[in-house]
Amino acid sequence: MMASAQDPGIRRAILQAVADGEAQSEALLARLVRHRSLLGEEAACLEDMVSVFTEQGLAPFRVATDPVKLAEHPGFSPPLIGYAGRDNVAAIHHPVSASGRSLILQGHIDVVPEGAADLWTTPPFEPSIRNGRMYGRGAGDMKAGLVAAIMAWRAIRACGLQPAAELQFAAVIEEECTGNGALAVMQALPKPDACLIPEPGPVLFVAEVGVVWAWVIVTGKPTHVRDTHAGVNAIAAASIIAGRFMEYEGRMNRAELRHPAYAAHNHPINVNCGTMEGGEWNSSVPTRAKLGMRVGVMPGRSCREVAREIEELVADALQDPRLRGAKARVEFKGFMADGAVFPPEQPISQAVLSAHRQITGEDLVPHATTALTDARFYPLYQNTQATCYGPEADSIHGIDESVSLASMHETTKVLARLVSDWCGLEKRES
Repeated sequence: MMASAQDPGIRRAILQAVADGEAQSEALLARLVRHRSLLGEEAACLEDMVSVFTEQGLAPFRVATDPVKLAEHPGFSPPLIGYAGRDNVAAIHHPVSASGRSLILQGHIDVVPEGAADLWTTPPFEPSIRNGRMYGRGAGDMKAGLVAAIMAWRAIRACGLQPAAELQFAAVIEEECTGNGALAVMQALPKPDACLIPEPGPVLFVAEVGVVWAWVIVTGKPTHVRDTHAGVNAIAAASIIAGRFMEYEGRMNRAELRHPAYAAHNHPINVNCGTMEGGEWNSSVPTRAKLGMRVGVMPGRSCREVAREIEELVADALQDPRLRGAKARVEFKGFMADGAVFPPEQPISQAVLSAHRQITGEDLVPHATTALTDARFYPLYQNTQATCYGPEADSIHGIDESVSLASMHETTKVLARLVSDWCGLEKRES
């Protein structure tokens, strides 16, 4: 039996159910933040997501990330580690009589390293609430968004209702380094009418850059420090090459190279030297150094074209007289990802804008991000509309990462309204 998603009484009841579940939402967020779900350490959090979905009346199942099956896909990125024991978790709600539009609500459970833990006010994996914010690594990016999606579903069901279309959920790995978890899920699940990923906001994503991860391995010539000038210092050589990447960044930000979505953005392409390893002994000129570089890719450009430019950049840098005698090679592991555009006029974006306006009374700000998300896969490789919208977060990837709990609850209301309007509603199955 159908229920009108526009019925004022139903709308009020769902919003009240969200409010009634706020304490449970905060407890669930704390539960997820306690998982130190770094790359290769996601198993416990994934197993907990099986329990979370089950607790909410869903029937979760695992989706393996198989690099052999995905290797020829244009969205596949060279993995950093193996995938054994790290299967994604998904669940699908099937309506009694499908009449609305299908949707996937997807979030990643992997988090980036905490950095210097001693700089955090409270330990990064011990969630702490201060001044209305929950602190902890992954609280904002993006476990709060995942909680908002789950609790929006819970609120609808608490009112004796359910979506009148297929609603998919997915908790995926490696959003922070390859996106291969999301790619595997997209390949495994039925094609939805739209994808919404509650990445931190609250803004409406209209575009995102691509990313290439490059590893530059520099080999010098070791000597005793008494003969420093007879050797070639690999660390010093690597630093010079890193400088060339910064020059490349400047060129890639020229106005004539920007996609129209970034026309008003002064610096859309960022290049980051994220890691440097090298040397063997303080009193020896170092033999080898390794740079880990993150290079942004403008939408409309191929990440593989950028990879070729990186190889050319390194080869050209070796012509510098200061690097005479040094050798360098480039490896590509991790992100090999194209950018994507999420047109604000597409139906899912308009639905998010409308739901946000209905709940908050304010217009949502369109945002072309200089970061990368898993949303890219859907328009690039499945012709499925997608965007991102989620709660307000601060210091993601930094020290004292946090999320506004009020914003998380507001996002839950918006997502509940979005699901109601996009999928439609019907009486809940007993």
